[in-house]
Amino acid sequence: MRIFKFLILSFLALSIHSCKVSYGFTQPTSIDAETFQVNYFQNEARLVEPGIDRQFTTALQDLIVNQTSLDLVTSNGDIIYEGEIVEYRIAPTTATAQNTAAQNRLTIAINVRFFDKNDPDAELEKRFSFFYDYPGSAQLVGSQRDTALEEIFERITQDIINATLAKW
Repeated sequence: MRIFKFLILSFLALSIHSCKVSYGFTQPTSIDAETFQVNYFQNEARLVEPGIDRQFTTALQDLIVNQTSLDLVTSNGDIIYEGEIVEYRIAPTTATAQNTAAQNRLTIAINVRFFDKNDPDAELEKRFSFFYDYPGSAQLVGSQRDTALEEIFERITQDIINATLAKW
């Protein structure tokens, strides 16, 4: 009975330890930086949706603050993010028998430049995009719009963190 308890405790300890290691993969790797800044992401898309430039800039700042120990500054950051919103597009993805959209897709793409003052080799310029599908009968306004932007920005900002800080 004593050996059985020991085996169960050992198994639990290993399980908890392996979960901890798995969780660590979502956290940024060690970096030699104390501060970061996110410059304003201008909306340069052909179709301009008012306010998404500010929303995206804030979403990226919030994610970095929540997932790292870096301090947000407005200038002279050790790590700098900048770029622009280059695409905001709504297009039908499927059609009905009456030749109307059964489903629409909102796609947003953002060009990001990343600079690390302590590691110039880590610099990056890359385009990130994601989409949100919604019913063709729905208008992209109000809570539907808010949900779409939240999901798209959540995915894009996490992809940016993975590419720049987690080095994925």
